Amino acid sequence: MVSLLSFFFVFFTFTNLCNSQQPTTTKDYLQLPLLHKQPFSSPSQALSHDTHRLSLLHARRHDIKSPVVSGASTGSGQYFVDLRLGTPPQSLLLVADTGSDLVWLTCSACTNCSNRDPGSAFLARHSSTFSPYHCYDSACTLVPQPDPSPCNRTRLHSPCRYEYTYSDGSLTAGFFSRETTTLKTSAGRETQLPNLSFGCGFRVSGPSVTGPSFNGAQGVMGLGRGPISFASQLGRRFGNKFSYCLMDYTLSPPPTSYLRIGRGVPHDVVSKIRFTPMLVNPLSPTFYYIGIKSASVNGLKLPIHPSVWSLDRAGNGGTVIDSGTTLTFLPETAYRVILAAFKRSLRLLAKPAKPTPGFDLCINVSGVARPSLPRLSFRLVGNALFAPPPSSYFIDTAEQVKCLAIRPVDSGSGFGVIGNLMQQGFLFEFDRDKSRLGFSRHGCARP
Repeated sequence: MVSLLSFFFVFFTFTNLCNSQQPTTTKDYLQLPLLHKQPFSSPSQALSHDTHRLSLLHARRHDIKSPVVSGASTGSGQYFVDLRLGTPPQSLLLVADTGSDLVWLTCSACTNCSNRDPGSAFLARHSSTFSPYHCYDSACTLVPQPDPSPCNRTRLHSPCRYEYTYSDGSLTAGFFSRETTTLKTSAGRETQLPNLSFGCGFRVSGPSVTGPSFNGAQGVMGLGRGPISFASQLGRRFGNKFSYCLMDYTLSPPPTSYLRIGRGVPHDVVSKIRFTPMLVNPLSPTFYYIGIKSASVNGLKLPIHPSVWSLDRAGNGGTVIDSGTTLTFLPETAYRVILAAFKRSLRLLAKPAKPTPGFDLCINVSGVARPSLPRLSFRLVGNALFAPPPSSYFIDTAEQVKCLAIRPVDSGSGFGVIGNLMQQGFLFEFDRDKSRLGFSRHGCARP
C-alpha cells in the first residue's frame, strides 16, 4: 500500500522531472481537436453504460493501493483526442477523460505489422525516441505494478511494468514508458515535447476498454489531477491550466470541439468567466470536485438541505465534473425534489409520454416546434450560477419524445456527476494553480 508520505515524495519528484524541460511562454498554449463519436444505438444503452461507469468510479474511489491513478474506466467514449506520438509521429485516437490520470494506449511490439490496420496500435519499435522507464526509476512507483513486482536486480534493463485493473475486471498492462509527442500550439506551429509518460499496453482486455465505448480508440488520455495525467505533465509548461468546449454534437454538420492545454481563453471572454473552487477529496485525488449550494427550477429555489450536496469528512458525497460520463447524476434526495418540480412545471405545458426504459420523466412534443421546458440552475460555492439550457438535460429518446437525462445516485455514499451532455456549449477552464473551475457560455464557438 502506498502511503500518503511516499505519494507526496513521488509527486514532487515527478513534478521536478516535468519542470526540468525548457518552459514555454504562458501566453502560448496547445490546441487539440476533440472528436465526437456516438457509440450507442439508443439513449437507454448510453444510460446503461453510464450506470456501469458510475459504479466503477465509486468502486475505484475506495481503492487506495494506487491513489494517483484512482480514476475510473474510460466511460462513454463520447469525445476523442488525436495524439501524435513517437519519432516519426504516429497518430493515435484516445478517449479524453477527466475522471482518470493514466495516459495509456495499445502498443504492439511487432516489427512487421502489415496485417494490422494502420493506427490501430502504437508501434514502439518504429519510434527512435521510445524508452520504457527502468523498474527502479522513481517514476515507476506512480503506477500500479504486477504482484509480485517483476523487477530483476541482476538485469540492467528491467523495464517498469504496470498493471491497471478496473472494477469490472477490465485490464491494461504493459510498460510504463516515455516518448516524444508532437502537438500544435495556438500559433499553428508544431512543437515536439519529449518525455511524455504513458502506459504502453501489451495486454488490454475487458468491456471497459474494448467495448462500444471505445469505438475505434486506442487508449485513454487521462486529464485528472494526479501527477501522471496529460494535464499535469504538459500543463506546468503552459501555465498549469487546461480548458475545453464541448459543442452540441446533435447539430449538422457537428461543430469542432477543442481541448486546450495552457492559457487558451480568449481575452474578451476572461471577464465573462465565473469561477467556483475545485474541492479536494483525499479519498479521490484524481477527480475534479465542485460544491453545489442549491438548485432552482424556473428561478425558484428548491427545498433541498445543503448537506445533501456536501462532501463529508469520510470522502462521501460531493459532485464531480466528468468528461467521460454522458448523463448527469445527482444525489437521490435532490433528484426526487427536482423531478417533482419538473413534473409540476410540465403538467399544463406538455403531454406525458410513455417513459423510455431507464428514464423517469418523458414528454410528447409532437406538433410543438419549440417546447417550453423547465430551466434548471445550480448555485455553486463562490456564488457562481451554472444554468445550462434545457437541451442539456432533456434528450430525444424516440420520435417526438424527450426525456429527462438526469438520474439519481445514493445520497449516502455516492457522489454526483455533471456529465458531458450538461457541459455542452460551455467553455470550462480548469485552473489547477488556483484550484478553481471557470465556466462561461461565451467563447465556445471560437476555433
